[in-house]
Amino acid sequence: MRLRRAMLALVVVLGGLVAGASGATAAAPYCGITWGSTAKSGGALSAAPLIEVRTGRHDCWDRVVFEFDGSADGYAVAYGETYTEGQGLALSPYTAGGALLRVSLRAPAYDDNHVGTLPYRAGEHAATVLGYRTLRDVVFGGSYEGYSTFAVGVRAQLPFRVFVLSGPGTHSRIVLDVAHQWQE
Repeated sequence: MRLRRAMLALVVVLGGLVAGASGATAAAPYCGITWGSTAKSGGALSAAPLIEVRTGRHDCWDRVVFEFDGSADGYAVAYGETYTEGQGLALSPYTAGGALLRVSLRAPAYDDNHVGTLPYRAGEHAATVLGYRTLRDVVFGGSYEGYSTFAVGVRAQLPFRVFVLSGPGTHSRIVLDVAHQWQE
């Protein structure tokens, strides 16, 4: 009986090793992340001006938050070259990172009087990401005809997600999270 159990245990262990070596079992997603790296978009054009850009570090991802003075939910985010709004100049030469996320927000970075609501101009760095695991740079690409653009430099082409949050108060936020890695 003991020999039979020992043989069965050995078969199970060897079977697991063979399956693992042949790739039959997939690695678990990193931190449960199943976002992928394909383009993501949603929402509509808004007149609520962009008033702040900030970043944050988390255990499984790095975050960029775009805050608006009012309700804004329109965005398009994808890997690829990013160009300045209105001029069409490529931002890749000015953005650190091994991959570039093109962030187009469907809201202006200026108020009703066309006065800028952010403290930087096109081509300037919008955040300090020193010490972040994934984020390498956040560069403002300008705002033109109601759209605002950013080049987000990341370490490599990694999974990301985008979502919208209401508040605080009448404000809204569009959040971009980029995972630290693909899988465990």
